[in-house]
Amino acid sequence: MSRLIDIDELADYLKLKKQTIYNWLNQRKISGIKVGGVWRFDRKDIDNWLRSKKRESITPAQGDNS
Repeated sequence: MSRLIDIDELADYLKLKKQTIYNWLNQRKISGIKVGGVWRFDRKDIDNWLRSKKRESITPAQGDNS
């Protein structure tokens, strides 16, 4: 397991508000570990999740007939 980061570090890394991350946790879009009442995130898991989203969002341009 790589170094765990807290929600402040994750929000800074993703350039998001902490509330968005809490919402994603609640919606099970991302996973985390709750340690002593504080959410922690594995940076490798977050990076893998980001890569998987990148692949899902790539679509051919409109009018592309290839």
